[in-house]
Amino acid sequence: MGRRYIFGHGVAMALVANVRAVERPDEIALRDDQVEMTWGQLNATLNRFVDGLGRLDLGPQRRVAVFASNSVETVIAHLGGLLAGASTVPINFHLNTDEVAYILRDSQSAVLFTDAVRYETAKAAAEISGLESVFCWGQQLSDGANSAASDNADSAASDGADSAASDRPASWEQFLADSADVEPDGAVAPRPNLMYTSGTTGFPKGVDLPPTIFAGGATIAEHLQSLAQSRFARYGTHLVVGPMYHTGPLSGMRILAAGTPIVVMNRFDAEQVLAAVQAYSVETTVMVPTHFKRLLGLPDLVRNRYDVRSMKLITHTGSACPIDVKREMIDWFGPVFMDAYGATEVGTICLIGSTEWLEHPGSVGRCVPPFTAVVVDEFDQPVPPGTEGKLYFEDATGRGIVYPNDPEKTAASHLRPGVFTIGEIGYVDVDGYVYITDRFSDMIVSGGANIYPAESEHVLASHPQIADVAVIGVPDADMGEAVKALIVAVDPADPPNRADLEAWCRLHLAGYKCPRSFDVVSTIGRNAMGKVNKRALRAPYWDATQPVASR
Repeated sequence: MGRRYIFGHGVAMALVANVRAVERPDEIALRDDQVEMTWGQLNATLNRFVDGLGRLDLGPQRRVAVFASNSVETVIAHLGGLLAGASTVPINFHLNTDEVAYILRDSQSAVLFTDAVRYETAKAAAEISGLESVFCWGQQLSDGANSAASDNADSAASDGADSAASDRPASWEQFLADSADVEPDGAVAPRPNLMYTSGTTGFPKGVDLPPTIFAGGATIAEHLQSLAQSRFARYGTHLVVGPMYHTGPLSGMRILAAGTPIVVMNRFDAEQVLAAVQAYSVETTVMVPTHFKRLLGLPDLVRNRYDVRSMKLITHTGSACPIDVKREMIDWFGPVFMDAYGATEVGTICLIGSTEWLEHPGSVGRCVPPFTAVVVDEFDQPVPPGTEGKLYFEDATGRGIVYPNDPEKTAASHLRPGVFTIGEIGYVDVDGYVYITDRFSDMIVSGGANIYPAESEHVLASHPQIADVAVIGVPDADMGEAVKALIVAVDPADPPNRADLEAWCRLHLAGYKCPRSFDVVSTIGRNAMGKVNKRALRAPYWDATQPVASR
């Protein structure tokens, strides 16, 4: 059943969009699987949302958390937060209660927006973290609340009614209805999103959206003017296919702010992607290799049913793409692909278009300002072009990578001030093209999601039948990499069974962090200092010709 809204009139989008938003108020600006909004309707909703946030105490950090799957409301929560001078915190909607509570505490979020499916998790996490303001949307929620209200009306016990009312979530719709349709203040300072990356020590780390992604500006008005100059603003409708807790899909919010209509898919479905491209004449999108593989996996009869000639730019990010897969996609969609290599912490480091890529297959491109590639040997000395080594990048601004609450991790990511690594091995050819060959960090990239083994290792190490454990990434045809646990049993004659290990992990971890396979081994090869060579553990599972997944 669809979601319904009552719209008034407002002028927020005059701040957000370019002239098309002002001159075409009845043009569809934003849609998902159930709801569509014109620029005028979006205008009014943003006015109310910003006013509603202004009535709340957002604390000194002005953090607003969003824990929800893709939807029109998710976009509005992030864009409205931006307009209100707040820093929104996208939370992975696969996380469990304790993981969400940790992010709420660590980020110092003052308010949480969620959807009906995740409300119980959101409510429990808010209680653990001490957060009081939780707002929820969704028809399922409304039906439940109405049912609870009806039941309470029939009850003679006032205490019971009060208890049920206190358990009833605060409604997104009521939050908007209680707010005023007034123009936001364009003079407030913009704040970057706080993004959470998987943690090397078992806890995720919050990083501000870097200057290479965040448009900056002293005021929201200046910030939006900068967004209007972005490369995506030159194109027509943008399609969001990935979850909006990742940097790439979240860019759809910024593209909307630049005045470009966006279509939001609630979840990825290969045929529905093609249908949306044809129906809405989509010109741009951001995808990861797993999306490519699922599109290519459609029968020819289905693929040929849809016209995708409107597409002008597909940004590939998230992980390395097998060469044959990229060639097939270029053959199908044309030379519209732009590979963007980088990380949430620093943004795009290298770029390469389809024509260049066909001339340099497998490369992630050449560095873009302010970055320059630096390859060093085991003694941290520079090596000649074409020589494999640890891959670093020099940031001409001197910033490098910054983890606000973790100076030790910040320092460990740098060879020297301003020269950082995202943990990979590779080489640079004589023409300056960068190639990734392996990884010296422990990170696993599965379906475009970054997973640090420390989190699952910490959980498995607490299992009573496990003496030692190492978690690694192994090849996976669909996801690029899958999580595998190498287990040393306390009693080799009585190792833990797979079902027990899976249940143990799911009790403590989000599903995507849980190992997909478990191997019982006699040792994981710890040295005298207790360190494990993850590269050596991975080697037997990887063919030398396979690209190691990278960001």
